[in-house]
Amino acid sequence: MKLSVFKRTAGKKSEIKKIRREGNVPGILYGVKQEVQNIYIKGDELQAIFRGLKSGLLPTTIFELHDGHKLVRAIVKDIHYHPTQYSVEHIDFVVLEDKTPVNINVPIQILGAADCPGIKLGGFMRQVIRTLKVNCLPKDIPQEFTLDIRDLQVAQSKRLSDISIPESVRPLAKSMNEVAVVIAKR
Repeated sequence: MKLSVFKRTAGKKSEIKKIRREGNVPGILYGVKQEVQNIYIKGDELQAIFRGLKSGLLPTTIFELHDGHKLVRAIVKDIHYHPTQYSVEHIDFVVLEDKTPVNINVPIQILGAADCPGIKLGGFMRQVIRTLKVNCLPKDIPQEFTLDIRDLQVAQSKRLSDISIPESVRPLAKSMNEVAVVIAKR
């Protein structure tokens, strides 16, 4: 996803308020081998990208940030929303270095709930873990993990060990943790 960023000066609250009044989003860009840069993004451009993004995939989406001079690849590390309007107030990006591993939360997508015999018999599915924190190189970042629950009966569960994880990706959680369980209604 390509995104244009613009530099801004740091430390002035009045400047940040002006950026927000113009409909833009202030943020920062930082990395292991670089100095923190204060930036802002056009609000319309950011909203267009967010609308086209599948729900839950923001943490694993790699952005190509262009400031007019150079292009850097980055991921969203933190995002702040307005408490009542739910508009983006501030966004933090981390620059990805090709040979530096990153820790990232990858969403877990549950498949086959409509065909699950335990759910058809009156149970309901509870997803215990929604993301899996992994360590990998930027080129190996998975968009999402999928877990098929089509064969679960009532009181059965699937664990992290049931997710197929590429060898280049190292999970940072125990493989015996439950991801999804089918529970009987009371």
